[in-house]
Amino acid sequence: MNTFVSRRRAAAAALAAALSLALSACGLSGAAGGDQVRIGVSGADPEWDVLAAEAKKEGIDVKIVPFDDYQLPNKALADGDIELNAFQHLAFLSQFNAQNRTDIVPVTSTSVAPMGLYSLKHKKADELPDGARVAIPNDPSNQGRALLLLERAKLIEVRDEAGIYGTPEDITANPRHLKITPVDAQQTPRSLQDTAASVINAGVAEQAGYKVSQAIYHDDPEGAAARPYVNVIAARAKDKDDEKLREVVRIYRSPKVQEAVKKSANGARYTLDIPEAELTEELGRLTAQGRG
Repeated sequence: MNTFVSRRRAAAAALAAALSLALSACGLSGAAGGDQVRIGVSGADPEWDVLAAEAKKEGIDVKIVPFDDYQLPNKALADGDIELNAFQHLAFLSQFNAQNRTDIVPVTSTSVAPMGLYSLKHKKADELPDGARVAIPNDPSNQGRALLLLERAKLIEVRDEAGIYGTPEDITANPRHLKITPVDAQQTPRSLQDTAASVINAGVAEQAGYKVSQAIYHDDPEGAAARPYVNVIAARAKDKDDEKLREVVRIYRSPKVQEAVKKSANGARYTLDIPEAELTEELGRLTAQGRG
């Protein structure tokens, strides 16, 4: 057996075992949650504690389960280890479903985090010099989004057929001869020390101490181009109409929880309330585009 393949399989097995242990430590298993609704999240945004407290007032036991790897909340949801998750945008969800043959669907929108072009050396996008190195996230959905951002900033041109999942190979014009360098999304802020500029998602920028207002260019959070990047609360398709899950979604949309969401966002994320039917339609469009 190929040694590289063996190592990858061993790593995958170790990851699965670690996930199982983590969920067991939280009192979770592959069995149904019973009276408890478990929500997988990434990060420690305080609105989830507010949601749990508000749900408790109505007799619903909500448990917040944090994850530090973007692939794990969807795996846990698909496996039935949690009932909901809230960490991803529609483009990411579409890609995950396609790659893993899962049927995870949005049940409500949460927010959208603008992606921005940041620089420690330049104050405007058009100040980037010829041959400048620009870092972008390397995961498919955010990499494509970063390239479209650079195109809207009039720094490059990307072929239309690339859609939202473009790669540097899809660049058709690069008049400034920018050296586009894909890196791990979490490393994009650190790349600012060694690059002329870096494209950083607002959530990652916020964690690194940067505000959207500091970006030398950023996308419009309410524009059509941002719709694929609307973050959602998601469920398994077969459970999306479950009465208890619907109650949790209703509580999430309540004024007290939404006030906590806006306070937590601190201008880095923009809260949105998009009808579920529109979210489902957008997910379908992205899925069809990915297949094409």
